[in-house]
Amino acid sequence: MSEQQTSTCLATRNPILFGRGTHRRTGEELRRLGVTKALVVCDAGVKSAGILDKVLGSIQAAGIGAVIFDEAQSDPPDWSCEAAAALGVREGVDGVVAVGGGSSLDTGKAAKILLTNPPPISRYYLAHEDVVPDESKMYPIIVIPTTAGTGSEATPGGVITDSATNEKHNVPCMSNLGIVDPELTLGLPPGVTATTAVDALCHAAEAYTSNKPNAISDVLTERAIALIGASLPRVFDDPGDPAAREGVQLAATLGGLGLMGPFCHIPHEIGLIIGMLFHIPHGAACGMTLPEGLEFVAPALPERVATVARLLGGDVPEGAPPETIGAAAREAVIGLYGKIGFPKLSDYCSRGELLAAVPRIMEPYPFVHCPREVTAADVTEFLSRAYDRG
Repeated sequence: MSEQQTSTCLATRNPILFGRGTHRRTGEELRRLGVTKALVVCDAGVKSAGILDKVLGSIQAAGIGAVIFDEAQSDPPDWSCEAAAALGVREGVDGVVAVGGGSSLDTGKAAKILLTNPPPISRYYLAHEDVVPDESKMYPIIVIPTTAGTGSEATPGGVITDSATNEKHNVPCMSNLGIVDPELTLGLPPGVTATTAVDALCHAAEAYTSNKPNAISDVLTERAIALIGASLPRVFDDPGDPAAREGVQLAATLGGLGLMGPFCHIPHEIGLIIGMLFHIPHGAACGMTLPEGLEFVAPALPERVATVARLLGGDVPEGAPPETIGAAAREAVIGLYGKIGFPKLSDYCSRGELLAAVPRIMEPYPFVHCPREVTAADVTEFLSRAYDRG
């Protein structure tokens, strides 16, 4: 195995229960973890869709108490996480169940930290390495995604927005169990289906083309890309197709597992900033520059980029030069976007506003996992070309 292939893969740290109908096991799994009263975190949409009731039914059937916090916010702000935890502390809960998209799951993870550690949540940003919460003293959390994209069930942390600075920060928090049930995504609106699935695609494609891939992540991310290429268009042909939904959901979980070690590069580094500045949904923000990102790294990793292109249905002739491979990958992603109605940058900001964000994107140390050096001029070109797609 080469030196490049010996980097750490953290793919087995979070146990996951996957399959249709698995949400019905929530109560018994809480009981196995020793929980007697759970803080159940979700957003208003999950509650109104009836998904919360499905999970509560399982919890209550197991004889476990439940306290509901149904006010999780998009890009969860610190104050929302603190409010959820404060409710749990007042009610004396000894566990957490987070149900919903990535924002609800991250809110639940932050609440888990604060149930046994003093607020504010900003004490536990990973930037503050001197304050690390003791995982062994925390109450357990079960995370149940209702979107197929973030992979939060597979990653040992959450992303919180600091309301004072409008910056996103990671907090360390393991999931004691992820329950991943494709049935819960059957009613997902087309726009959310598209952007969350593209988030999963970015996780997989970026990890696969990072500067620190490894043998385990390669297996996970290749499979994730293939599943999205095959299943996502089918979801848009028939939103009620359970097998297609399951394929995209499995891709999301595999992508989340696969990025732990290689990590992400261009699309996520840019997406985190433009998403924050222009209130673009996370998956959409990251996906905006995935075509350009793959094309850019093709000279460094032509075989890997060719594999991504082929897995998405692109035509890459054997022996093609890197320029041809990069163009094929770019067109394969753009072609997929056309099938799913992926949003456009012009829906969120003007060209001038977008390009004015380049200095912010370049600070402080971006693109450390990219196999090529990225300059401000490169980022300007990525954004310009992405914007010009319409």
